[in-house]
Amino acid sequence: MCTAATYRTRDFYFGRTLDYEFSYGEEVAVIPRRFPFSFRRAKGMEEHYAIIGMAHMEEGCPLLYDGVNEKGLGMAGLNFVGNAYYREETEDKENVETFEFIPWILGQCASVKEAEELLSELNLTGGAFRPELPAARLHWLIADREGALTVEAVEEGLRVYRNPVGVLTNNPPFDEQMFQLNNYMHLSPHPPRNLFSQELNLEAYSRGMGALGLPGDLSSQSRFVRAAFVKMNSVSGDSEQESVSQFFHILGSVDQQKGCCSVGEGQYEFTIYTCCCNAQKGIYYYTTYDNHQITAVDMYREDLNGALPVRYPLVREEQIRRQN
Repeated sequence: MCTAATYRTRDFYFGRTLDYEFSYGEEVAVIPRRFPFSFRRAKGMEEHYAIIGMAHMEEGCPLLYDGVNEKGLGMAGLNFVGNAYYREETEDKENVETFEFIPWILGQCASVKEAEELLSELNLTGGAFRPELPAARLHWLIADREGALTVEAVEEGLRVYRNPVGVLTNNPPFDEQMFQLNNYMHLSPHPPRNLFSQELNLEAYSRGMGALGLPGDLSSQSRFVRAAFVKMNSVSGDSEQESVSQFFHILGSVDQQKGCCSVGEGQYEFTIYTCCCNAQKGIYYYTTYDNHQITAVDMYREDLNGALPVRYPLVREEQIRRQN
């Protein structure tokens, strides 16, 4: 399971957690403008916007989990098992495999508005990259500094939702996730007032009681509510350091620890990595489960007119700064 979020101060930030029981060996990848994207059915791209993101490299192809392009558009795919529904190829649409979807959007769209227009021509198909890598069941968050969309391929068709909170988790479908926020409209960062009864002298006995009832479990619906509350009430300065720090604190509210979510056979879901990308400056920051020090990769320090991806293996060992 995963959580994706957006944040805006002076710049626009986009990122996510990736929660799973094992890693596929993902790396930070800078994909330059002249790396050829060959799509199974849609027209390929010999040139496109440069992209930085997290990817599993397979047969020289970056299978992107998330990323941002040089225009400041971000996109992430999150598990949507049980609801995702992919169709067969059709002649009247652009047929795009799910593992091609992120580069197909980020390679040619400069904004959410352009992405929304492109989505009207889309048919998501569920072919496997190869037999041992079947199509993942996903839905997606697409965002820039002006707004966000949630894209879901379900049995009824392709659904594109405006996402006013800039947060996405997993199940249920996004419209149901949003509806559930009605149950938490009483939450507040401010101390509560006594609305129970004027005849009783009830007082707050602790700080933070305005958020009493904020769900704390690891289910995707509860993580959606928690991340939305923290993000929508988040306050920070607008410097790069303060903004990045605050973004990691937002996603830290839904961090998953090994041992708390069993998936059977002695395996546990945990937060493999957390990322935050300054979408306007092209800087990809990340932490891993065993390394809490923030590591950064700057796409503009690479040759963006090249033809080969630049790969950075994740720093996974804890980095401890000793003071004595």
